Amino acid sequence: MEALPGLAPARPAMAGAAGAPVSRESAPRRPPAYRPRAPRATRSQRLVSLAAARGAGLALAALLLGGSFLYGAVRGGQFDAFTAEHGSAGDLAARALGFGLDTITISGSRDLYESEILQAAGVSAKNSLIFLNAAEIRERLMKVPLVRDASVRKLYPDRLLLEITEREPFALWQKDGAVMVISADGTAIEEVRDARFAELPFVVGAGANSRVAEFQKIVESAGDLRGKVRAGVLVSERRWNIRMTSGLDVKLPEKQPELAFASFARLARDSRLLDKDLISVDFRVPGRMYARMSEEPAAARAEALSRKKGKGGQT
Repeated sequence: MEALPGLAPARPAMAGAAGAPVSRESAPRRPPAYRPRAPRATRSQRLVSLAAARGAGLALAALLLGGSFLYGAVRGGQFDAFTAEHGSAGDLAARALGFGLDTITISGSRDLYESEILQAAGVSAKNSLIFLNAAEIRERLMKVPLVRDASVRKLYPDRLLLEITEREPFALWQKDGAVMVISADGTAIEEVRDARFAELPFVVGAGANSRVAEFQKIVESAGDLRGKVRAGVLVSERRWNIRMTSGLDVKLPEKQPELAFASFARLARDSRLLDKDLISVDFRVPGRMYARMSEEPAAARAEALSRKKGKGGQT
């Protein structure tokens, strides 16, 4: 290959070969590292962020305001009044979910009224079944003197079952002015507040509660006259006086009182003793009966006897 005039002939060069340095400009350059830029928020996105911030602020403000109102209600007593009337917040929520106390079934009660059982149990329509404690309800029922045993069961979603076993009322016992219902062993059950136990045997005096069976045996000895017996009064814890419905007192001996009362029953039927103006008849002396009249008839009788005696003296 011939060189053109005025130009030096071209010399081949190889990269890296001796005597042929590589120019810095001729070396390939490394492309710059890629750094992605965060996309700019659009106007709608900025509005949403602003609305969220404002919503959080309003929620916080509402929470603070509600807390202030709640604190004021608690301090002022309005919150307690609301819960007393409508139940606790938990009960309100549970009732809204269908776990209210819609049905209360009471079984086994005989002498106790339903209202008394519910009051003792401490349950009402403002309660919810979820938050009721069956053990605590049973404990409250067991404090009722007439209740011997109780069972409490929760039947979801909305039913409560109260099973009551009552003590057996056996008689009425009066001591120191108070009248109590007692069981067969003489244990006082509760104070009499109404007439529901009026048909029970009635005994009076210290120790009479433990001797009701003895009193009943005396009453049974009177046969059909037992319906005229009002009460048995134990005197000095030794012997009985039987108070009749007419107001007559029959004073019985300490030994074999049922035999003396049977004798009185025969005399009452034959001589109509209950129709006479008698205060008491006394059988404490074996084989004898002493009768005491009321004051007015006794005075009239004494006056009549005096007149009779006077007339006898004149003749």
